[in-house]
This record gives sequence, C-alpha cells and structure tokens, in this order.
Amino acid sequence: MSSSTAEATGRLPVVVLLSGSGSNFAAIAAAARAGTLPVDVRAAVSDRPAAFGLERARALGIPAEAVPVAGFADRAAHDAALAERIDAYRPALVICAGYMRIFTPAFVARYADRLLNIHPSLLPEYRGLNTHQRALAAGARRHGCSVHFVTDELDGGPVVAQAPVAVLPGDTEETLSARVHRAEHRLYPTVIGWYAAGRLRSRDGHVTLDGAPLTAPVRLENLDAAD
Repeated sequence: MSSSTAEATGRLPVVVLLSGSGSNFAAIAAAARAGTLPVDVRAAVSDRPAAFGLERARALGIPAEAVPVAGFADRAAHDAALAERIDAYRPALVICAGYMRIFTPAFVARYADRLLNIHPSLLPEYRGLNTHQRALAAGARRHGCSVHFVTDELDGGPVVAQAPVAVLPGDTEETLSARVHRAEHRLYPTVIGWYAAGRLRSRDGHVTLDGAPLTAPVRLENLDAAD
C-alpha cells in the first residue's frame, strides 16, 4: 500500500521490529486485517534472520527483512543500517514487539516520540529480562505487561498503559507467561489504536491522551481472560 493510499484510508503506516516468534506482531497484523486497528503494517524487520516472526509476516504477504548484527563494527553501525531499512517504508510509528536489542541514543533520537515498546511486567517493576521468573521468585501477587514510549533508559520511557495479571497459586513461569501474553496481545493493539486515532501523543517525553497530560498509566483489567 502506498503512502497516499494509507493516508486516504486513514491507516497509520507502521513498521514492526521483532527478534523471536512474533506473537505480538501477529496480534497487531490480525487486528489490522480485521479492521479493528487502523494501521498499515508496512514491514516486519528483525535482527535475527531465522526469527519465526519473519515467517509469519511472509505468510501474510507483509515484507519481512533481517538486519543481522554480524558484519557491523559496533551497535551504532548496526542501528544506522536498521534505521535505513525502517525509513525505506516511511512509517509514522515504529513498534517494538519482542525486539531484544538495546538501541543506541542516536537511534532513539531518530524516532523520538514515535517508538513504542511492550514489556512483560508492570513497570517500573522487573525491568530487563526474565520478568516472569523474577515475579514468581519475589512472591508477587500481581504481574502483567506495560506499553511505553522508548527512551535512552532501558524500559524506562513514559508508560502509557498496563494490563495487570494475577499470579495464581501453583503458577509456573510457563503458565504465568501464557496469561501475560494473552494480555499483551490485547493491550498492544489497543494502545497502537490510540496513537493511530490521534488520541495518544508524545512530545519531548511529555505524553498526552485525548489532549490531557497522562500523569499515570491507564490500567486495563482482565485482558488475560481466555477467549
């Protein structure tokens, strides 16, 4: 779909970055195809050529590219090449959906206020990796996921919305992860939809929703419920 066609249909052009299975990418693409999410998914781009998320994209007829780390002198050179491929699709929003590399400050600045990420915890709790394991080890009663704008601080950008998930007796890392994933697949398209509709904006790190400053994350409950 061309940029003019996307504008004519009111669909926001986006590029999705992923490193693994691409389950959040699949949820976003499914919502876009169903007409419930007004975005034009221009491409899926990964740092891992074997990422299953790229296969998901190809099966849907969505361009899929890899920019592997090997062969680049440093993170800055890799990020510059990644940005070149992203910009070829002219996205208005860049969506991180399980992209497992830390961006350089220059990359973050290039996409400032239009770079979203989803993280499997109720930030600021459990930044970084192994969030489900850490929540269980801490005896947490509530866990969940958060969507935030990306800044130079790891998992530290302004949080837009969160979906709490109860930690149940007998939960394992696998069972808890499965419920958090269900919540992610509903939360992320919801927040992206706010951005696509012009309701959500960020300017110099100051986030507004429906024109009002967002002083605390929006909490959306029961998104982990089975269909």
